[in-house]
Parts: sequence; C-alpha cells; structure tokens
Amino acid sequence: MNNNKSLKGILILFLSVFFISLAGGQSAYIPPDKPRLVVGIIIEQLRYDQLEKFRNRFGENGIRKLLNEGTYFQNASYNYILTQSAPGHATIATGAEPSVHGITSDDWYVPLKDELINCTKDLSVAPVGGSFESGLHSPVNLQSSTFSDELKMMTNKNAKVFAVGMKEGPVIFSAGHAADAAYWYDNTTGTWMSSTYFTDSLPGWVLDFNAMKYSETYLTNTWELYKSDADYSDCLPDINFHETGFDGINYFPYDMKKISAKRKNNVDRDYSMLREIPLGNTFTTDFAIRLIENESMGQDDITDYISICYTSTDYIGHRFGPSSMEMADAILRLDRDIENLLNYLNNSLGKRNILVYFTSAHGISEIPGVLENNRIPSGHFKQNQALQLLRSYLNASYGEGDWIKGYTDRQIFLNRTLIEDAKLSLDEVQKKVARFIVQFSGVASAYPYSAFETNDFSSGNLKRILNNFSPQRSGDVIITLNSGWIERGDENYVADHGSPYEYDTHVPLIWYGWAVNKATVTRKVNMTDIAPTLSSLCKVPVPNACTGEPMFELFR
Repeated sequence: MNNNKSLKGILILFLSVFFISLAGGQSAYIPPDKPRLVVGIIIEQLRYDQLEKFRNRFGENGIRKLLNEGTYFQNASYNYILTQSAPGHATIATGAEPSVHGITSDDWYVPLKDELINCTKDLSVAPVGGSFESGLHSPVNLQSSTFSDELKMMTNKNAKVFAVGMKEGPVIFSAGHAADAAYWYDNTTGTWMSSTYFTDSLPGWVLDFNAMKYSETYLTNTWELYKSDADYSDCLPDINFHETGFDGINYFPYDMKKISAKRKNNVDRDYSMLREIPLGNTFTTDFAIRLIENESMGQDDITDYISICYTSTDYIGHRFGPSSMEMADAILRLDRDIENLLNYLNNSLGKRNILVYFTSAHGISEIPGVLENNRIPSGHFKQNQALQLLRSYLNASYGEGDWIKGYTDRQIFLNRTLIEDAKLSLDEVQKKVARFIVQFSGVASAYPYSAFETNDFSSGNLKRILNNFSPQRSGDVIITLNSGWIERGDENYVADHGSPYEYDTHVPLIWYGWAVNKATVTRKVNMTDIAPTLSSLCKVPVPNACTGEPMFELFR
C-alpha cells in the first residue's frame, strides 16, 4: 500500500516537472479576458510579395518577430477596384466595402458644386495647432461606424481611442467618428496637428513634442543606405532612368538639408519632404510611443485602441517604384521602427496585454518601363489626350457643349444638366462614351453608370467595381486599364496603385500578441474581415455596416 502511494507520488511529480518543462519552465500561459491595448499598424503601399522578399533581411525583433510568433494570413486582399489610401483605411476600420462606407476614392467630383473634393475635406471645422488648410478635415464623409466607434460606445466612452500618421486621410478614417483625437503632420509647420472635430486644443505633451522641432533635425540628415550593398543586390541599379527622384536626383546619398531647402514665401524649409523619406516613419513611431505614454493607454482593464499609419513608403514607391533600392531601404528601415515599437509595447505593457495587427492599405504597380525591359506588356494611359478626343467626339455627335464636367481616378463625370436640357438619354450618352473610350491603348474595359445601378455581380472585376460604386460619388463611366498599365499622371510618379490586380490588392496581414498563436493561414480572406475579428476578440458589437466575417483561426 505504502509502495503504491510512493509510486503514485513519484509519477505525479514526474508529470508536473514534464509539463512545466514543456511550458519553458513557467506556468501555463493564460491570457487575460481581453487585450488592454489594440494596436493597428497600417503601412501605405506594402505588397505581400515585398514582405516575403525581405523576410530574411529583417532583424529578429521587428517584422520577423511578428511573422515568427504571430498568425500570418498569406492570402489577404481587397475586393474592390480603386485600391487607394483612403478606401483602404476606411475598409479596415468599418469592415465594409467602399460602396457601403462611402469612401470610394481619395477624391471625387461633386457635379452640383462643380469641384473635385478631398474625401476628408470639411469646411465646418477649424485647424488645431497647425496651418489653416491642413486643418480643414474630419470623417464627415464616412457613412458607417468603425470598430473604434463601437469600442467607445460599448465602454461608455471610457476606452481611449487615437490615431497618428503623416497623412490626414488614413489617420482620420482609422480613428473613426468618436475618437479622443487624431493627429497628423502639417507640411507647412513641420508639427503635429488636429482639427476641432476631434479636439479644441492640443494637449501639453503634444505642444512639448512639437517644440522640440524634430522635423527640422530629421531634414538636416543625409539619407544613406541602411545596410550593406549585398542586401540590395536584387533591386534595380541605384542610377537608372526609370526613377524621378527628388528634383532629378535619384541616387544615394540624398542630402535632405539641401533637397528640403526652400526660400519662397519667407520659409526656410520644405517640411513636406519628411513625408517622402524613411525618417517620416521614424518620426511617426516616436510620436506614437509618446502618445501611448502620455495618454496612459493600456493601463487598466478597459481595452484602448491606437492606429499607427506609416505613409513614407507610399511617396517613395511613387517616386522610385517597388523594385528600387530606395524602396528596399525604406522597408528595411521600417523594420527597425517596428522593432522599436514592439520593444516598447512588450516592455511597458507585456505581450499578453497587447493585440497587434500589421497590414497594408494597398500595394503598388511596377514601373511600366521596367516591365517593358522584360518584354512584359505595359504602358501609360494618356487620359488627357483621350478626354480631348472624347470632347471632340461628343461635340460632333450632340453639338458644341461642355459635355464632360470632370475626370478623376479613371472615372468620367458627365454634364447631366446639359444632357437633360438637350433632352438626351443619359443612359445612351454614358454607353456612347464607354464604347468610345474603350478603343484607347491600355483600356481593358469601360462601364456606364447603368451597369451598376441595378445589377449584382458575384465575382470578377465587375464585382470589384460594384464594391467601389456609389451613386452619389462614382462617375458616369468607370474605366479599367490592362494589367501593368497606369495613368500618365503626376510628373513625380513613376508607379501607381488603384487597380483590381494582384499587385495592388494582395497585402500582408499578421496578428500578434495577447491570445494569438503562431500559425500560417493560406485561405483567402477579405480585408473587411479585420473589423469584425477585432469586435469578436474584444467583445464589442461589429461596426453597423460591416459585411466581413471574423477570422476563425484566431479563436482556436
């Protein structure tokens, strides 16, 4: 009897030691009921394949840490056609397609006002802490609630909600309607600012941060390669004729003090240049960490939320293209910024108390000239020439008149008042325009407004256009270009985004921290699934127009 008890005791002791050793010498990990802080890390213009390309060149504690310890969704995509910045952030925040949340593009034409407006423009608000024009912004055009809005309401406004980033659009839509504050960078003053929609004055810690004039310091630095030449061996040559660069300078090193020098209107520095170099991401990281500290985020049992929007990769990609040494350097430097952020979060709050999602608002095309050099079909759609010929065609068909009111983002806006006065069928004019424009080089298709008024397409580009379509904000004719083609746009842009193709829609998505396990998921997920996943994990209602579904892999 005693021998049996001894054997039983030894067995219990052995099993206890065995299971403790499996847990790394610690007790079993039991996460708290909810994360204390949710951190959204949203990169502008980061393609899925770029993350894979640089995976082995990342440090151990930045993006690679997310990949090694988090749940990696390898097939996350946007399912609409105008893959731009504002629609991307709004889709992530609301869990809905642009046709539902209303942010169909970065800008749209308003026929009644005969003007092109920015998606966050709001003349009813005033700037707080920055220049006048930079402060006339709010989420006034966002037509549905966001995850952070629901979090605010669920906690009786006790949850702290913030968003930061260099561009106002991404920040404002990530913050939502009910945020405590959204802070963006003012190109005129080189400081952080907001608008009266969010706050009446900047808190003391923001004023103190602005007083340090970090932007001035950053713009006196020289942008040099961060790593050895071998780490850029699979990029385009540093000196090539494809890239526009800064004032014709498109090779390392970049003397930012000289490039950003400005002697117009009594201004000594062009602070907008900080958006266009990797140090803009570093500046964003510094400010985000300062915000988390000073607003005491994640310090109690009520879940707080911050969205950190990194935008420098967007500007760099447009100027230099996705295969450039500059873009590679920006991504490698971003990895260091993510490392600094994760180190701060893990050290101050602990991994078990934070829930991080890392993703991108859109991808980017390759430079058409680079594709052509590899005998891959590509080119530039010359929209100005096409519109000029279209105007002549409509004049010949219907008589002299201002038949076209506007054009933006491959959408043609017709003069509906003139068409009505001429007693013409709007539907017939739209179809006539579509049939004409589809004849131009690079145009894959052109669809009239009527094609999306009553139809419900189940898949393909027509479904993606429908997901982007709004009767109040979309054009009379919507154009799609062939893969590899971009518009002949801004002279500084050599690459662009805004298509339904893989290089623009497929983005990385990684979850990390709290109760997230190490896993790789290969099934296709829609980016509308992020918001309902957050809502389910944090036990709050889904946004009121949400069409996405929770990612069930995170609930195992």
